[in-house]
Formats: sequence, structure tokens, C-alpha cells
Amino acid sequence: MAARLPSWAWVTGLTAGATAAVVALAVQADHGPHPTAAVAKPGASASAGAHASTAPKPSAPPALPAASGEGRRIVYSLGGKRVWLVDATDKATRSFTVWPGTVNPRLGRYSITQRTQSLKGSDGVEVEHIMYFDKVSGVFIAFSNALDGSSPPPANGQKLGGIRLHKEDGAALWSFGEKGTTVAVVS
Repeated sequence: MAARLPSWAWVTGLTAGATAAVVALAVQADHGPHPTAAVAKPGASASAGAHASTAPKPSAPPALPAASGEGRRIVYSLGGKRVWLVDATDKATRSFTVWPGTVNPRLGRYSITQRTQSLKGSDGVEVEHIMYFDKVSGVFIAFSNALDGSSPPPANGQKLGGIRLHKEDGAALWSFGEKGTTVAVVS
């Protein structure tokens, strides 16, 4: 005659089996496709406050300065600490903020006079995509970005003409600004 198992053994066995099945299904689900939720937008009949979003909306970059010239060019705003890349139809195709040096270029129109792939900046930072366009009081003015993508350290009283960009913006400017490309410096 076979021995009968106590009920606690049955319950323990079933619980262990069910746990193993749930774990196996969870592992399978983790490796499968993941659905994405569709974001419902309120219709015209929905009340304005009922579905108000608390997430800030990204702001559009400031408009291209009116007195920045015409045609394909790079526009640099001293006060706005911003650059626009403008195509031949006078449309800004990209805009981004910059970190200016301690020596600013004068207002006016210039051309890219020299391009250098990489070097050590006068502040000791390794930079790339250097594009020179002016010289003020013996200090060369140029766009560049740090090789490691960092922002520049404080200048500590040095006369620096490097206008630093984020790494991805430096690559975009390098692709856009050939030697001879116009640079319009505005207030």
C-alpha cells in the first residue's frame, strides 16, 4: 500500500510549481516585443483643464536675427550666445547655444579663413573642428568644440577667442562651414 502524502506537501509542491511557471513566463515576456502606449490627445470637445499636461514643452530657438545678412551663412549672436546655420534660401537649418571666449569678435561680416581638424586650445583643452574667422588685439577668434565634449572651464583672466560648441554642434558646423563661408556677427 502506497503512503499517502500530507496536504502541506501537496500545497508546497503546487506553490513551488506555480512560482516556477510564473518566473518562466516573466523571462519569456522580458525577451519578447514590448508594446508602446499611444498617447491620447484631447479632442476639440475636451475641456482645456481636464487633460492639461504638466510636462514643459520644448521651446523653439529664437528667430534668426533680422540684420544678419542674406544667403548661406553662419550667424553668431554675441548677446544671445547662439549660432544659426542658414541655407541659401535664408532658412535657419540648425541653431544652438555656445560658450563665448573672453575676447569677442567685432560686429560685422567675415569669412572662414582657416580650418584645423584638432589641436590644443590656448586654455589647454584639446579641441576639434576649429574654424577661424577674426583676430582681435592679437587673439584669434574661432569656433571649436572640446574633444571630450565638455564645456570649457573658467578662463581665469586669460584672453581667449575660442567660441566653444557642444560636440554634436561642432560636427554640424564643421560640415556646414567650408573655407570662405560667411560668418555674420550680430549683437
